[in-house]
Amino acid sequence: MIPVTALGAIAALSIAIILILKKVPPAYGMIVGALAGGLIGGADLTQTVALMIGGAQGITTAVMRILAAGVLAGVLIESGAATTIAETIVKKLGETRALLALALATLILTAVGVFVDVAVITVAPIALAIARRADLSKAAILLAMIGGGKAGNVMSPNPNAIAAADAFHLPLTSVMAAGIIPGLFGLVMAYWLAKRLNNKGSKVAADEVVSFEGTKLPGFAAAISAPLVAILLLALRPVVGIVVDPLIALPLGGLVGALMMGKFSKVNQFAVSGLARMAPVAIMLLGTGTLAGIIANSGLKDVLISGLTASGLPSYLLAPISGALMSLATASTTAGTVVASNVFSSTLIELGISSLAGAAMIHAGATVFDHMPHGSFFHATGGSVHMGVGERLKLIPYETAVGLTIATVSTLMFGVFGLA
Repeated sequence: MIPVTALGAIAALSIAIILILKKVPPAYGMIVGALAGGLIGGADLTQTVALMIGGAQGITTAVMRILAAGVLAGVLIESGAATTIAETIVKKLGETRALLALALATLILTAVGVFVDVAVITVAPIALAIARRADLSKAAILLAMIGGGKAGNVMSPNPNAIAAADAFHLPLTSVMAAGIIPGLFGLVMAYWLAKRLNNKGSKVAADEVVSFEGTKLPGFAAAISAPLVAILLLALRPVVGIVVDPLIALPLGGLVGALMMGKFSKVNQFAVSGLARMAPVAIMLLGTGTLAGIIANSGLKDVLISGLTASGLPSYLLAPISGALMSLATASTTAGTVVASNVFSSTLIELGISSLAGAAMIHAGATVFDHMPHGSFFHATGGSVHMGVGERLKLIPYETAVGLTIATVSTLMFGVFGLA
């Protein structure tokens, strides 16, 4: 293939960002950016399209697994299991440690396979009720939930972990396990920062609190069964050498969970809901794949490596930096992980960095800027606690600090100390 110049790759990213900021659907924004970047970078129309299609083909296995994961997500959300898990954690920890409880509840929901924005939206009604009683600020409760969500995201069977595992040809459980310690450090940082925002910003009004009375929810044991079965099936590979692909394990966990909750008759309804949630992600990732195809065949990699070499910084920093930059460009953990993993995986391995270290550091790096205003996460999370855009913007430095903590700990573990 004819490589595209670094200028073409930068143009592709810039055009994609501008279009996404102009409210163009992210998939289209990235496809148009990829097309323009290829042409600006010196490839002809045929070569550009070939690179774009090649990039999209490279992530089709991840897209299939993400669509299959919709069954688990649908069961958790629609059955009330996610709400049960969140409420149980908050009740066990009590309102005196409300911010820690909210962060932990969101972490666990995200870690068991609920999308991070959906996890925040699920915990938000509980958070609003507690904040009203305990006189906590919206900023404090939202940062606690977002920080917990980011922490859970790096240890979960979510689309970002699936994409990283696929790009580096690793078991999904390895990528999930690599995020546990960095995620826990992120949780601590989120709690510490949230406590400092306790009395800053607007408070919860009485009419913003939602009542749960009369809602029949499943018991905790039944609610946790779906993710537990999925994770146990995935764990068979590293423990006893039996390979159960996420394509099978994630939906099967959802089906068993529905059965345990006595809601198997509603499985199709849950699956339809889960597919509706996963479809936009899958479509976005195909657009992301076209962008990755252009960047992977461009001189941008060489420019970044030359910059690192000239600065005297170690080569392993390419992993978290690329993850962070791509999450900044796409305002998405998943899209950032997909682009960085598909573009830099082979380069990182050539530089002597192990597959697991590369995947873990890219994945952690992608949590640094995934909350930017040109992404849906920013608006969905702000809306969950009825927060205005101005106040929501003020949280960005705190969210970035949580992401940086996760990325720094991951880099220390897998880059500095070489634990993988």
